[in-house]
Amino acid sequence: MVPVPNVTRADVVAAARNPLAFIAARWTPDPRTVQRAALAALVMSVVIVVTGGAVRLTGSGLGCPTWPKCTDDSLTTTSAMGFHGAIEFGNRMLTYVLCAAVGWAIIAARSEKPYRRSLTRLGWAQFWIVMSNAILGGIVVLVGLNPYTVAAHFLLSSALIAVATLMWQRSREGDAEAKPLVGKAVQQLVWFLVTASVLLIAVGTVVTGAGPHAGDSKEVDRIPIDWETVAKLHAVLAWIVVTLTFALWFVLKAVDAPKGPLDRTRELFLILLSQGVIGYVQYFTNLPEALVALHMLGSCLVWIGVLRVLLSLRERPAVVADLPGPSVEQSLPTRA
Repeated sequence: MVPVPNVTRADVVAAARNPLAFIAARWTPDPRTVQRAALAALVMSVVIVVTGGAVRLTGSGLGCPTWPKCTDDSLTTTSAMGFHGAIEFGNRMLTYVLCAAVGWAIIAARSEKPYRRSLTRLGWAQFWIVMSNAILGGIVVLVGLNPYTVAAHFLLSSALIAVATLMWQRSREGDAEAKPLVGKAVQQLVWFLVTASVLLIAVGTVVTGAGPHAGDSKEVDRIPIDWETVAKLHAVLAWIVVTLTFALWFVLKAVDAPKGPLDRTRELFLILLSQGVIGYVQYFTNLPEALVALHMLGSCLVWIGVLRVLLSLRERPAVVADLPGPSVEQSLPTRA
């Protein structure tokens, strides 16, 4: 029989005052546990975007017509609200799953030994973005799915994905000073790629705000611009991103860059080609809901791919503690 440890009053007070420190003092997670926790937060940040798109594509954006309650009299959806209420309320509930994933990442990062302040801060940054986006999501409902607030909601979700990707990468690295793997010219080319990708995502939100999928079966205001014209601009930006990625791969080959940046660039190129095919098919087939949802998933994967290319341009040697003796610095290969 496993003995039950005695819990003193001091333990209870310490746990109440600083629960993270209390857990960290009694638990040291394996590095893989921290990495998996960071990855789980990233996966959920993508899932919440895709399910949010499903809410809009099924016309369930106002399935729960108010916020934070689902109706004026009920916190949850009711049978009278039907399919749309269930879809919208289900997406709201997934926010709690996202919070749990982010919370797990924070706890794991805070408990890792030695303590890594930068990694823990990335977890907290995700938490505050999630809270901000939850409030913004409530505003979206209260203003009747105003397309500008919907666009801001998606852009804030993209910021969450960026921070989650960074935390996932940093969980697999050390805290030593970053060492560049390529020259400044290549780094500048990648920053052009990142900038073009940000513009691509931003213009994509305008296409959404002006397009036919308003998010609800009732009349909803749209951005007063021809969506097909904006869609063509979106396609031009997509080709710019593809061209920059293709050029980057050739430059990396020419300068004999390490395997990491080359692999990440190749992966991004394949994701972009798949996303391009989906984009053109949905455009010429009058935007079927299933393809639009797949395109939203592709948008998230493109953004993650671009960020992984950027993060692959440097490495951080890990510092391994040889417990219980003094810590020993040991350079480990970075998994970009």
